[in-house]
Amino acid sequence: MHILLWYALLPTVKMVRMNVLSDALTSINNAEKRGKRQVLIRPCSKVIVKFLTVMMKHGYIGEFEIVDDHRAGKIVVNLTGRLNKCGVISPRFDVPIKEVEKWTTNLLPSRQFG
Repeated sequence: MHILLWYALLPTVKMVRMNVLSDALTSINNAEKRGKRQVLIRPCSKVIVKFLTVMMKHGYIGEFEIVDDHRAGKIVVNLTGRLNKCGVISPRFDVPIKEVEKWTTNLLPSRQFG
């Protein structure tokens, strides 16, 4: 009885998301591996929307729709099945345009990948 009351007095701990872009790309990867046609990403952020726009322009994903739920928002992404793997580079580095080629060779695993 005393243990039960002691446990009830502990403060509740709320988990926070450390990297929403990484979480979104992980959700896309998992849905793509499972063969899903759509994936729901939450929460929505400007960084995720801009990243998905670039992926859509290059043909890796289909169209996406931003759903406003008066909270953090959601994004519904249509998958095309053309994505092998995507992920983030952490921490985010500021790279000048002149050095993009050097960073590309250092970070990507092979010449035809990425």
